[in-house]
Amino acid sequence: MDSTDFAPFAMLEHCAGPRLGYRSIMEKSDKLYRRVTDGILQRLAQGEFPIGSRLPTERELAETYTISRTTVREAMVALEMMGVVEMRKGSGIYVASLRMPGEGAETLDVGAFELLEARRSVEAEVAALAALRIDDERLDELDALVATMADADADIAASERADRDFHLAIAGATGNGAFLAVVTDLWAMRDRCDLARTIHQRARGGGEMLRVAEHRAIVAALRARDAEAARLAMRQHLDAVLEHLLARTESEEIEAVRQRNANLRERIFARTHTA
Repeated sequence: MDSTDFAPFAMLEHCAGPRLGYRSIMEKSDKLYRRVTDGILQRLAQGEFPIGSRLPTERELAETYTISRTTVREAMVALEMMGVVEMRKGSGIYVASLRMPGEGAETLDVGAFELLEARRSVEAEVAALAALRIDDERLDELDALVATMADADADIAASERADRDFHLAIAGATGNGAFLAVVTDLWAMRDRCDLARTIHQRARGGGEMLRVAEHRAIVAALRARDAEAARLAMRQHLDAVLEHLLARTESEEIEAVRQRNANLRERIFARTHTA
């Protein structure tokens, strides 16, 4: 078995507690977003970025550390939570303090994008197995939870609880207690891990009806007892959640670039119509 098969489970103890006992695996793991945060902190200590200076763009940092932009995004949020950087609307990310964070930085743990990667691997297979074992009573329960998510009068907290219960109900439908425990712990990390919780809070709101449609597609695949369709529907749903998080937490620096590009297009368009 490839070592990556353990990746979703290796992170469980970070925020879900010692119940699963994976500390020996985790101590050997190298969290990708920490490569960026540690690298930036080291460069700050060396005087490369004084207070008030602007950090490189996300794209430049991704190239420097050979990682994805989602990992850079988690790192920037982590640094902001530490009070090291400040995200300024329409400008970029600036150094706010040269004070090095203490041991409390360790509690940031798993980020939302990393957590979604784990959920995508685990919950897609959970959905496929559930499609072969789910009963009509459980399907009715899923329909009711989707209806709660679709209720325009329901508050965000109620919708989020229904979302969580939906995914846990699918795990329960497998009849496999280990799968239910893993999915439960993955969802617990969303609230217990400082970094994951902060990113999800910033991404709250927007796209609710799209999420409802995605959940209905999952239920339809489960009702058809189609394992492959259920696996695909779950993956597509979690891919869409990741894209939503990216869009909602995108740095203001990128927004500034987009605005400059839009202004440039307008000027070009104006010149072509006045020439």
